[in-house]
Amino acid sequence: MITDEGRAVTGRGGLDRRAFLLGSAAGVGALGLAGCATNDFMSLAEAEKVYGAVPDKKFEIAAVDVTKVEPKYFRKTVDYESKEAPGTIIVDPSNFYVYRIEGEGKATRYGANVGREGFLWHGDAYVGRKAEWPTWTPPKEMIKRQPEVAKYARGMPGGPENPLGARTLYLYQNGKYTLYTIYSTSDPESIGSGVTSGCTGLLTQDMIHLYDRTPVNTKVVVLPA
Repeated sequence: MITDEGRAVTGRGGLDRRAFLLGSAAGVGALGLAGCATNDFMSLAEAEKVYGAVPDKKFEIAAVDVTKVEPKYFRKTVDYESKEAPGTIIVDPSNFYVYRIEGEGKATRYGANVGREGFLWHGDAYVGRKAEWPTWTPPKEMIKRQPEVAKYARGMPGGPENPLGARTLYLYQNGKYTLYTIYSTSDPESIGSGVTSGCTGLLTQDMIHLYDRTPVNTKVVVLPA
């Protein structure tokens, strides 16, 4: 039985690599935090190395066209004061960033895409499960809205064309899946914009970096937009 679920919206030309996830949940109690950094962003030459092609267990991960990403969204260690424990993930949809708290006033910051207007939520959650190259199964509600995805009703196998990408963190509240995920996107132009129906996407290379350092039960704080 296929258990991985997510919801996608069509990008510029149907369901493809630019498809994004649909998630919704009621969340409360987000802790407002602020991140700051200097203006010395990663150069394009450095970015080409960090975001180059990655050999993976199942599929080759293509290099990112870094010219399509604003430099401020490249991965960076920044000053970030927080009372949250090291390892905590903080999603800041207003500024299109995801932070991993490192402690001692520092955090790793990743550029992100986030939910578009009407699909944002905030609150505390935790990573209930993780998956590499997960299966994507469109919910019945989405199939009604977009009949073209009915062919994936039994699940779309993991792979480069799958909307969930190479790695996915599934967010839970009180033991239940919220339908909200942090996932990997192969669309660099989506970073820094509100294009999904609730989920948060990182460039695949950034998502692998975060995924490998994030165990199940890690706390996630989603800030208000």
